[in-house]
Amino acid sequence: MFRLTAANSFANRLSRVAAVLLAVSAAACNSARGEAKAATATDAPAITVNTAAATSRSISRFVAATGTLTAEERADVSAEVAGRVTGTPVERGTLVSEGMELIRISDTEARASVQEAEANAAQIQARLGFGANGSYEIDRVPEVANAKASDDLAQSDLARARMLNDRKLLSESDFDRSRNQAEAARRQYDIARNNAEQQYQSLLAAQARLTLARKALTDTVVRAPFAGAVEQRYVSVGDYVSRATKVVSVVRINPMRVELTVPGQYLASLAPGRTVSLQVDAYPGQTFTGKIRYVSPSLKADSRALVIEAVVPNDKGDLKPGLFATAQIEQASATPAILVPATAVRTITGVSRVYVVSSAGTVEERIVTTGQTTGDLVEVTTGLTRGETVAASNVAQLRDGVRVAARK
Repeated sequence: MFRLTAANSFANRLSRVAAVLLAVSAAACNSARGEAKAATATDAPAITVNTAAATSRSISRFVAATGTLTAEERADVSAEVAGRVTGTPVERGTLVSEGMELIRISDTEARASVQEAEANAAQIQARLGFGANGSYEIDRVPEVANAKASDDLAQSDLARARMLNDRKLLSESDFDRSRNQAEAARRQYDIARNNAEQQYQSLLAAQARLTLARKALTDTVVRAPFAGAVEQRYVSVGDYVSRATKVVSVVRINPMRVELTVPGQYLASLAPGRTVSLQVDAYPGQTFTGKIRYVSPSLKADSRALVIEAVVPNDKGDLKPGLFATAQIEQASATPAILVPATAVRTITGVSRVYVVSSAGTVEERIVTTGQTTGDLVEVTTGLTRGETVAASNVAQLRDGVRVAARK
């Protein structure tokens, strides 16, 4: 029993000694690796970099927004008269000017109606005795002129009869006859004038019918209401169209409109005439510039957002209705910002970092938050102060503590 207990005690002491030796050996190895790593970092050749100082200056601020491009105007052009389509000189995509012919409809009936209306109006004009200058004078109407001549003669006879009657040279019966004849002539003259006035009103009605007939003839050609492009043609030659049948859709694509939704907090920064910069996926890297035309007088109750509308010139026709646009709206005043070259910022998986160069010739890695881009400069909102020097090239080769040499 005594020998077994002594043997167990000796084995435990050996185990403790072995554990201590292993711990000492591991610490020595770790220390050696740390020294070797430090020696490697210190002995590694310096990486040549361009350097730049973080500067502070005022920059224009922009409000980001998104929206969809729409045509400035869109019209579904309809037929004004019924008839058979005889011509379709445009197709989808055809550029048209204001008043350009879109659809032709048979004009046989309309032309006959115009000729009939012209004949009716001319007949009444002849009856009224229109002069060479086309003016209307009631006393030049033949019936009125004849009645007026008879009335003048009757009035003269009555005047002579009255004079003779006053001198007792004409009997009362003859005087009464002259007076009755004068009154009858005056009534005939009044009737002639009334008839002439009625005929003149009939002429005005005939001229109105002529105007409508001419309009119907003109409407057999459907024309573009404004300059733009044909979006869709709905009829073909031989189709019969009724009044108000939609035949062509026309859109005006210069300028284009874009409706943007902006958070209500930026209301004070928005006003008609403010510059808007647009980018669309169809033209990467290309910027289109427009102006705000409309700012909604109220915010949306559900989102507290503000709706604005901007117009963008589209002289080349690059922009198309329906394109999704990302917009930046310039704010009213500029504010200070810390700026560094864009090449100084390295972003990996959404985390941006810069390498600050120390006076000892090594770099310190800084996690930063970036803001707005201005040309080839990037705003740093957190993680960097004005005047600090950063590496602006070869940043992919840098890590914390690496030695660098500034390029001369």
